[in-house]
Amino acid sequence: MSINRQQLFTELFNQFLEINKDVEAVIVSDQQGLVIAGEKRSDVNMEIVSVLTSIIHPIVVRIRDEFMFKKFGTASFDTEFYRLLFISLDENRTLSVVLNNLASVDKASPYAYLLAEKSVQILNMEEGDSIQLTIPIFEYETDETAYAERVKNQIYQMRLDQGGLYRFKFVIIGDHEVGKTSLVRRFVENKFSHDYRATIGLNILSHSIEFFGNNIVYSLWDVGAQMYFKRFRQTYYLGAQAAFIVFDLTNRKSFESVKEWYKELEDFIGGREIPIIIIGNKTDLKDQRTVEYDDGVKLVNELSNKPNIKISFLETSALTGENVEDAFTLIAYHYISKSKEEEEEVVKKDLVEELNSILKERKVIGERLESLLTLTIISENEFWSPGLQILSDINDLNECEKVKDERDEKLYKFSNGTVLKSYLYQNFDVAGSDGVFCIFDARDKEHIDPAWKDVVVKIINNIEKNKVVLIGIRVSDRSDWSAIMEEFNVNELLEQKMVSLLFFKLGLEYRLEIYDQLKVMLNTIKYL
Repeated sequence: MSINRQQLFTELFNQFLEINKDVEAVIVSDQQGLVIAGEKRSDVNMEIVSVLTSIIHPIVVRIRDEFMFKKFGTASFDTEFYRLLFISLDENRTLSVVLNNLASVDKASPYAYLLAEKSVQILNMEEGDSIQLTIPIFEYETDETAYAERVKNQIYQMRLDQGGLYRFKFVIIGDHEVGKTSLVRRFVENKFSHDYRATIGLNILSHSIEFFGNNIVYSLWDVGAQMYFKRFRQTYYLGAQAAFIVFDLTNRKSFESVKEWYKELEDFIGGREIPIIIIGNKTDLKDQRTVEYDDGVKLVNELSNKPNIKISFLETSALTGENVEDAFTLIAYHYISKSKEEEEEVVKKDLVEELNSILKERKVIGERLESLLTLTIISENEFWSPGLQILSDINDLNECEKVKDERDEKLYKFSNGTVLKSYLYQNFDVAGSDGVFCIFDARDKEHIDPAWKDVVVKIINNIEKNKVVLIGIRVSDRSDWSAIMEEFNVNELLEQKMVSLLFFKLGLEYRLEIYDQLKVMLNTIKYL
């Protein structure tokens, strides 16, 4: 099947025009001004732009050859009606972007360089090659407020035991010719190209993998290294959730530049802490190596001088594929771990706010400070009681009096008026409790233990009316939840006792589920 470049250009340029309302036309032409591809929005005279391109092309080529590593050049100027931006794609072809006369060239330029990179890929593609033409909206990608909201929304969709969908953006940076683009291509297409071509500002690719039952969608931002692009890199970095900093194991200078790239990244992402992997590429060139593995480890230890900073070091070969997939898997692992930490902080904050809301209301109505809220936790053994751990943790800023701290019974009083009681299944007392939290582990069971129902019945019989009972049941993928609920049937007893009983499933990420359900329990206590 032959390559339909015109169709690819049409799709790419129309996307560009849709995103950038100030752009009137986009044209790729040769050095004589012959239009190779183009799309326009209004009455732009393509021939005039082509003529201007043929005039400007020698100037752009000279700029490219003398100042920009002989890879590309750029120029812009204004006419009475338009602002024109020219980017040299190669020795013979130029991309021309026509803006209205009120448009900002600086705002359009980051998009234009991505467009130039994709245009070169279309021009140079061979049979069997694939090109991703999607152009993101940078303003959305880089808005820190939107970023925080996206993280929060994504957090509540993520559960490792439910096969979550993780989407994240990470940047790949480092000196030119270290193999950034080759690493990305090896990961996405499992291919390697021996022909080096500098990235024109930015290339963006998406790729998805399966990771422990989860769908990980990478948005890979391969950022050009030339100093000229530094003013645009801030636009490309903001919103990044992870990063590769790549150096060449045969090029000592590229290794020494890692600190500069790290500093630039740190400055441009607004002080956020993100997972970073430093990549030493080209392990296949063993005889030319100038940077040893221990050098990379020492550098990572030096940069990892702040709490919560996750920096790893890995050596790869884009040529052979050595460790390339491991590098991308590791960054996904770091990202998920970081997201889980952020997630727990969010749900912990919500739980603390719910607790404080109850305590504040009860202080107002004159309840005694030493017993504003009493919560009881019942578990199978003293070594695994996550409810007690979480509730103790959210009260850690308050003074705690350990009235009793034995194997089968614990009683803690906190200075904010919260009382925590903890028991084992065999012997417990829920009298005076506002809420009771109990966990059963049914992961390897076809039927519930008959003693579990006895525990639930005893709780209901001994707790006062209009109080709350929360029952968490750990299950596996094979568990039949409906059958479990039928075996726990205590509806008639609940109607007699007027107790609120809540059952919920616990999976692998049980801590996060417990945070959510404890908040539900406290909210129910508040309004009963």
